[in-house]
Formats: sequence, C-alpha cells, structure tokens
Amino acid sequence: MKQIFLNAKLHRVNVTQVELDYEGSCAVDINFLKAAGMQEYEKVDIYNVTNGERFSTYLILAEENSKTISVNGAAAHKVSLNDILIICTYSSLSEEEVAMHKPTLVYFDKNNNITDIKNSIPEQKLRSV
Repeated sequence: MKQIFLNAKLHRVNVTQVELDYEGSCAVDINFLKAAGMQEYEKVDIYNVTNGERFSTYLILAEENSKTISVNGAAAHKVSLNDILIICTYSSLSEEEVAMHKPTLVYFDKNNNITDIKNSIPEQKLRSV
C-alpha cells in the first residue's frame, strides 16, 4: 500500500505578481524550484497564509534570480500581491520508502530570499496556558 507524504515545500514565500490573463498557474523563480527539487508542470497545493485560501495548480518557470512568485489564470482570484504562501508537492511512497523519506523544506524571508533549507520540522510542543 502506498501513502501520500510531503515531498517539498516553499515556506512563507511572498506573491510578487498576480496575472489573471496569463497562461499557466504559478510561476516560480527557477532557483526556488531547484532548491526544493520541484519541477516545471508539477502539481502543487498552495496554502495562502494571509487569507486562508487553499488550492491546487501546477508550476511554470519564472526567470532565474527574479524572486518571482506569480499566481496566474483562475488561481489569481485566490491571492493578492504580497500574500504569504506555502507551496507544497507530495509523493506517493511505499512502506519501505517511508522509512528513508526526508522532505525538502525551503524557508524564505519577507523579501523572498532563501534563509534556510531543512529536511524535517521540529516536533511541536504544547504551550502552557
């Protein structure tokens, strides 16, 4: 049996363009895709931290070193300029593959500079009330 697991994410990246009439759904700086191991035309789930919208689309290439995150076409209705997004890809893994799986997690500052790349998320601790 296979299960779906997080493969890669671009964490808290900022929308730099919104293009309602552009073909393609989410253009991402080629350097960001390389850092995360994401591919052109790969399906992604996008979580808009700013407004709570969640939607699926696919990736297209944006100019290298441009720091571009452009949400295009119908998906453009789900975002505004400067919204904070989490962009994720997933993998279907067998039980054997799960034991070795490590996602690629790419973190950004407010100017879309990569600040860190990790392979795990720390365990969440309960806050004392």
